[in-house]
Amino acid sequence: MLSYIDATFGHLWGPLRLFQSFFFLSAVGFATCALATWILLPRLWKYLPTDRGRAFAVNAEQSVGKPVSAGVIFVFIFCLAALVFVPFGAKCLLTIPFVLAAMLVGYMDDRRGGFSEYTLAAFDLVIAVGAAIAICGFAKTNIWLPGLKSAIPLSPWLATPLATGVIWVSINATNCSDGVDSVSGSLTATAILVLGGLLYAVIGNEVVASHLNIPVNRDGANWAIMAFLMVGSVCGYLWYNAAPSQVLMGDAGSRPLGLMIGMLVTATNNPLFLLLVGSVILLNGATGLVKVALLRFFKLHLFPNIRFPLHDHMRKELGWSNTQVLVRFMLLHLGVSALLVILVLKVR
Repeated sequence: MLSYIDATFGHLWGPLRLFQSFFFLSAVGFATCALATWILLPRLWKYLPTDRGRAFAVNAEQSVGKPVSAGVIFVFIFCLAALVFVPFGAKCLLTIPFVLAAMLVGYMDDRRGGFSEYTLAAFDLVIAVGAAIAICGFAKTNIWLPGLKSAIPLSPWLATPLATGVIWVSINATNCSDGVDSVSGSLTATAILVLGGLLYAVIGNEVVASHLNIPVNRDGANWAIMAFLMVGSVCGYLWYNAAPSQVLMGDAGSRPLGLMIGMLVTATNNPLFLLLVGSVILLNGATGLVKVALLRFFKLHLFPNIRFPLHDHMRKELGWSNTQVLVRFMLLHLGVSALLVILVLKVR
């Protein structure tokens, strides 16, 4: 909307040209979302359902009775902000309905006390397919991988299923990573911030992308605005989720955050970025999914002495506190992400 205001009235007042600056829109949008979430969340969380605890989760009793589904509030703020700060006509705006759908599914799951695993998997698949189609469209997609000099052209019939898989895994891995105060929010916000920075400064920049021999995404700066808006919203939430937490994001927050990571990875045209910027998230959450799938479908009982998600293993078996889990996971996340991203950008 702001870009439309500049296009319409910019000739009347020069400073309105700032509304065409992606950096300005990202920075002001970040601050707006953070402030709006910080102000509104404590005033609205009395209307949210309360946590009922989770079976087999370590220290689950500490969360019982706290407001849950804070994602309803900060995701709505993000969506409204996207309509204000992202330029009209940007392809990324087509994904907002799927962000809202992921939030709604998560909210219903929080309120009901839990859908079945297969029902949630089906919901996630529908959302992932819709988001993949919105991003990839029905056109050829050029993906790039480390070690390969040339981009790999994929038809829509290959690109859309690949994007669907990336988004579906991201939703579920992020959802399974939630369970320790501030951990999931901090890890996902960092991953989204890194992806937003890459889309703005590297993949969305024709000069830099050409220098690194990377296919440019001309919508990259718009995706970056979306990323920074979501990070701002999460930061406002984390103010109240810092240990000991006052409110929990629930599935209404973790599922849209996972969706956002998957969509940003798809926008980079490099599916490996899910491993690069989400390595700790995947290690913490997705490994549990793999263990359950192997046991349920193939009767393979791997890692019998390891609890999943891994944050529960660290607390139960190693005696880590919630703060130790947060700090150590964040250190691993930042170090591994920085190293792998630099290697991938340079090894072409």
